[in-house]
Amino acid sequence: MPSLIRRFALTAAAALLAATAAHAQVQDRTLKFATQNPKGHPIVMGMEKFAELVTAKSGGKMKVNLFPGGVLGSDQANVSAVQGGTLEIVSLNSGILASQAREFGIYDFPFMFATPQEADAVVDGAFGKAMHQKLEAKGIVGLAYWELGFRNITNSRRPIAKVDDIAGLKLRVIPNAINVDWVKALGANPTPLAFPELYAALEQKAVDGQENPLSAILANKFFEVQKNLAITNHQYNPQSLIFSKKVWDTLSADEKKAVQDAASEAARYQRQANRDKAAGDLDALKKAGMQVTELSAAEQAKLREKLKPVVDKHGAAIAATVAEMQAELAKLRK
Repeated sequence: MPSLIRRFALTAAAALLAATAAHAQVQDRTLKFATQNPKGHPIVMGMEKFAELVTAKSGGKMKVNLFPGGVLGSDQANVSAVQGGTLEIVSLNSGILASQAREFGIYDFPFMFATPQEADAVVDGAFGKAMHQKLEAKGIVGLAYWELGFRNITNSRRPIAKVDDIAGLKLRVIPNAINVDWVKALGANPTPLAFPELYAALEQKAVDGQENPLSAILANKFFEVQKNLAITNHQYNPQSLIFSKKVWDTLSADEKKAVQDAASEAARYQRQANRDKAAGDLDALKKAGMQVTELSAAEQAKLREKLKPVVDKHGAAIAATVAEMQAELAKLRK
């Protein structure tokens, strides 16, 4: 029995020594993490989980300070800061990264994904990883994909019961070409605008409406300045969790592992949190006074048809990427 106890003690000591050695390769660091979404949003819930995991996996040596609500500027400003090494981490719509690698525009194609699970399979697989690798030449490391979700249209002028009701509305869009074009294709007037400026623009009637997932509409209190909500599910947004390559290259292997493992683990948590909240978010928006309409199957088909030329136009410039995505989707839909 004493020899058994001695062996157990030696094994425990060896494990402790290994853990101590690993943590010896981890320095005291504080990382900054920014997003446009406010506290309480599922993206920020994911950030909080990520910060907790990084600290745990680094033996308490690495801390993550969170900057939600666009307090560090627009997505574009955050990307520049990541490239410059003054900001370590950002979560943003993957399509915004088309300004760095044009192939990322595919993530903004209307009606690309049929379900969140379909999106998970594509972005977590070889396709999604290869896309993130395209960012390294731009000074960005892609860690994981989180989820914003399916987008819907709100406005302060009228209910949207059919596609033609969208015509003439002045809609805020994410500042990139494909979003400008799909709004134009519906006869509406696109207004590219950074997210931190959106609430004020809606309140002052500088724009009639906007489009975002239910979680963003609720968390940002757009119901205070928008009366009408149309469930269109016209676009699904994965979110890329990106890290500054300048800073990444200074991390030890153990530090990189702690950050990467935390990003992947937090991705699973964040997506589930977002999906769990979805039904409750719609109920909360109705209780807040929003009038909710849903397009009929015929109108939804009409919406898809009107947006198809936009997909064809932007797909021509990234034909190989579109073919790869379609091949992945075809496998999943068999």
